[in-house]
Amino acid sequence: MTGFLEEYVGLSPSATGKIAWTLVAVVVYLALRRLGMLIVSRRTHDVGKRYVATKACTYILGFLALVALGRIWLGGLTGLATFLGILSAGVAIALKDPLVNLVGWIYIVVRRPFTTGDRIQIGAHTGDVVDIALFQFTVVEIGNWVDADQSTGRIIHIPNGWVFQQAAANYTQGFDFLWNELAVTVTFESDWRKAKEILTRVGTEFSAVTSEQAAAQIRRASRRFLIFYLNLTPIVWTSVAANGVTLTFRYLCKARSRRSSAAAMWEEVLREFASCDDIDFAYPTTRFYRNDAEGKPGARAGPPAADGEGGPPGEQAPPEA
Repeated sequence: MTGFLEEYVGLSPSATGKIAWTLVAVVVYLALRRLGMLIVSRRTHDVGKRYVATKACTYILGFLALVALGRIWLGGLTGLATFLGILSAGVAIALKDPLVNLVGWIYIVVRRPFTTGDRIQIGAHTGDVVDIALFQFTVVEIGNWVDADQSTGRIIHIPNGWVFQQAAANYTQGFDFLWNELAVTVTFESDWRKAKEILTRVGTEFSAVTSEQAAAQIRRASRRFLIFYLNLTPIVWTSVAANGVTLTFRYLCKARSRRSSAAAMWEEVLREFASCDDIDFAYPTTRFYRNDAEGKPGARAGPPAADGEGGPPGEQAPPEA
């Protein structure tokens, strides 16, 4: 084979010798790997142990084959140092994800985008951080198929490298409160001003956050972040929907109390509206409306024209046959 390569390919004797020894090393590696897998399969009947032993055999033989190839092609101490440099670069490429996760752990510990106990959202996952390890952090999942930020009970392990790839939202860092909104739609015939007053009173009464508490936390958070709010008191916004007047109540609540605060407010609103004869909830319905009888006097249409009468000026009724 070496003679053929030297004569017809034009390789030097040194190069042909290295190619021959490389082929020998590859054949020996494949043979030993096959033999090792055969021995493991015959002596180990447990599937899990067989998998681990097979992987270990493959990795060990692969490392020895790399060393042999480096010795064949590089040789000497200088060549060995070069080979080790190339090997380390290859290992860095092969272990890219673990290394990125390790750097991500350093970033989390130093920069502290979140800590244990924080409620965060990263990518499609939301939960409370319960552990931060070298290669991954762990959250107790909330949301998903459960409504209103309630726990699902699942534990999710997320690689630390995600902090460089996904946007991380922290529910509790610096400012422990969230803005929450409740939308209430009443019919057009309802006294929407009175409904707005009720919502304002209920929201102010049941809101667990005072402006002083929020202002104090904002002052603390502003030392690290550019956070400022001009209005921290509850407010009701008015808009018009297809089926009525929508009153949207906006208020501050604690990050882990969004559902309970909304439930308490809804129960009080239901009680208040039930006692008012001039306020009714709007809901999808079908209604027949006659503008000539129900419209405003100044915008009411005229009575319907009889056959052959009315119509645009200048038009005449068709002559009778």
